[in-house]
Amino acid sequence: MNLARRQLEGELMDDPSLAAHAHDAALHGLRRINLISRTVASLWPTLAGILAAQRGARASLLDVACGGGDVAIAIAQHAQKHGFELAVHGCDLSDTALHHASALAAHARVPVTLFRANILSDPLPQRYTIIISTLFLHHLSDAQIVLVLRRLAAHTDHLVISDLIRGRFGYLLAWFGTRLLSRSPIVHEDGLRSVRAALTLSEARALAGEAGLRNARFERRWPRRFLMTWSRASNGNPDAAG
Repeated sequence: MNLARRQLEGELMDDPSLAAHAHDAALHGLRRINLISRTVASLWPTLAGILAAQRGARASLLDVACGGGDVAIAIAQHAQKHGFELAVHGCDLSDTALHHASALAAHARVPVTLFRANILSDPLPQRYTIIISTLFLHHLSDAQIVLVLRRLAAHTDHLVISDLIRGRFGYLLAWFGTRLLSRSPIVHEDGLRSVRAALTLSEARALAGEAGLRNARFERRWPRRFLMTWSRASNGNPDAAG
């Protein structure tokens, strides 16, 4: 497999004609993958630091392309546990994903505001203290990534992005991990397509720079992911990303 360049093929879960039961099964699989991959555990120290700096003020967080909602719900639970006043929101383009997320939030008894949005074109309803996104950028072209980063940065003071790093080891992890953690053939195929479409760290840094996100920080996270953090206060020119 040649992974020297990004290969955007489109993922099966993004197909609007995908049967709801197949989509739902895939979302269950992704929830297990997020748990084993410690997605929220990777995000939480950064989020907790931002929230602690609010000195008790009520904050808001938006999870862009929230999918089945497990990440947003877990963050809301962490915030409650640690005594932070955090209003958690999630948006996605898929009605099936939003229905899944709504049911999961109701079962967990966690208040999460969910709404449908195409982040490439629809206006966001408000500014947020923090905007996060996990495993979304690799669905987009380079030009779309720049557009999305600019749009999100214009609506927040803190941007936190987690995504895959393209490479052979990550490809092997995706092959074995998706088959170990899910029976969904959608997850099996999309896991490999995701790695082929993912960015390298140098590519991610370059696109963040093109989007005007000066001083964005990049760190490696297990398993073969990066965490990008950006704050408006450290951006030099706060309006550059708007």
